[in-house]
Amino acid sequence: MRILLCNKFYYRRGGDCTYTMNLESLLKERGHEVAVYSMQYPENEESPWSGYWPSNMSKLDAFVRPFGSSKVVKGFSRLLDDFRPDVVHLNNIHTQLSPVIAQIAHERGIKVLWTVHDYKLLCPRYDCLRNGKSCELCFSGDKSHCFRYSCIKGSKIGSWIGKREAEKWNRERLDSYVDYFVCPSRFMAGKMLQGGFSESKLVTLHNFIDVSKCDTAVSSREPYYCYVGRLSEEKGVRTLLKVAARLPYRLKVAGDGPLAEELRRGYDGADNIEFLGRISGGEVYELMSRSRFSVITSEWYENNPFSVIESLCMGTPVVGAEIGGIPELIADGVGFTFGSGDAASLAEAVENAWNAGFDYAAIRSASVAKFSSGAYYDRLMALYGG
Repeated sequence: MRILLCNKFYYRRGGDCTYTMNLESLLKERGHEVAVYSMQYPENEESPWSGYWPSNMSKLDAFVRPFGSSKVVKGFSRLLDDFRPDVVHLNNIHTQLSPVIAQIAHERGIKVLWTVHDYKLLCPRYDCLRNGKSCELCFSGDKSHCFRYSCIKGSKIGSWIGKREAEKWNRERLDSYVDYFVCPSRFMAGKMLQGGFSESKLVTLHNFIDVSKCDTAVSSREPYYCYVGRLSEEKGVRTLLKVAARLPYRLKVAGDGPLAEELRRGYDGADNIEFLGRISGGEVYELMSRSRFSVITSEWYENNPFSVIESLCMGTPVVGAEIGGIPELIADGVGFTFGSGDAASLAEAVENAWNAGFDYAAIRSASVAKFSSGAYYDRLMALYGG
């Protein structure tokens, strides 16, 4: 088959980019022809398709691009003419590329799939947060709340653009352009259904990883637990560090973000907390493979976080917040859950995990089978129609 993957960045910036690039590799390995549509960006990896991509966003583009600019329409249409895909598979495309590409592909009679990595189709802000708390006001279809509360970066202008973008690319239009919305968690599928999307178009299919990278010893564990992720408010790292500082166990924190310097200064005297900063993918696997367990302390609607899947495929149990799609991944025997944002509940879960007798090899074996690319590929091809 000829498959066109679309994502606004083409480097491993976050989960959406990781998924897109992993999927590109998987499809090529299975003999398919794959093209990519993205946006020009300094950190992008090289691609033979970059000549079709629109330039990086300027300040002026921010007022035009979300609604379907001529740069995007022309470049995408030219790529469709030259590549002639059987399937267009969308990922994170809002603002920089915009759903105009879904419309163009649909009007040409091309099958369109959309893997839903965040809540942008329901919430103009994408993360369902308002003043640090979960908010679903825009799920009803009335996007005026975004402007009323200045939800996007506290800016009236930015929030107005987000509101207008959501109103133009509303649920009715997107539902008509897309054949299947691939939801990586049951939680996401439920929220999409709550937002009025057609149940017949919602498919739950969890993310996959390259499990060959998880081929490492799982029996020998060192006396620490770890956090891997962004150091930002919605990730719950304040709650984690508050708890970790009071417990006698060693915590290693890998990642960067807006809270990095503040947290380093605040916990400079905590001998049992080590900040590693941003580390490479290989170093992440090494860290997780030696850890007694990992923690994911999110305080927002996480979808299907790679940090949990990667940890489990290393045989490393997970202590995870009971929010979003996280609890779906933590079945009996592979970790513990706790109330999101609840320090006492988190402390209890960490204590339980530290003292538990986990079967690391069994966790790895079951998780590798569940999250392998082979299992994912078979289900995806059924959706592609191949």
